[in-house]
Amino acid sequence: MNARQMISHLVDALRMSTGELVIEERKLPIRFTPLKQLIIFGPPFAKNLPTAPGLIARQPDDWDAECAELRLMMDKFAAQKPGTKLPRHPAFGQLSRRAWGVLGYKHIDHHLKQFGA
Repeated sequence: MNARQMISHLVDALRMSTGELVIEERKLPIRFTPLKQLIIFGPPFAKNLPTAPGLIARQPDDWDAECAELRLMMDKFAAQKPGTKLPRHPAFGQLSRRAWGVLGYKHIDHHLKQFGA
């Protein structure tokens, strides 16, 4: 994954968190507590974890457009009102708004550190 692909991957992950991009749900053991809570609220993500194919399928636009879209999607997620019905995560199942937020933060942080940002 190059930097442009990483940004588009993060954009699509945020689209998934707002329900704009639907990714097929997988029945994995990580959707059950306490494993789900440990992964979401625990240590940073390890390198080379698998991802949903739908989050790496899109060809990225130009760098500036992807970065602008990432900022827009972060703002859009943050602007959701408490009580907004959020989609199910394809691997973790039903998540609270807080869990979605922590997961999004850790995901973005993981990839930015991956590229030295």
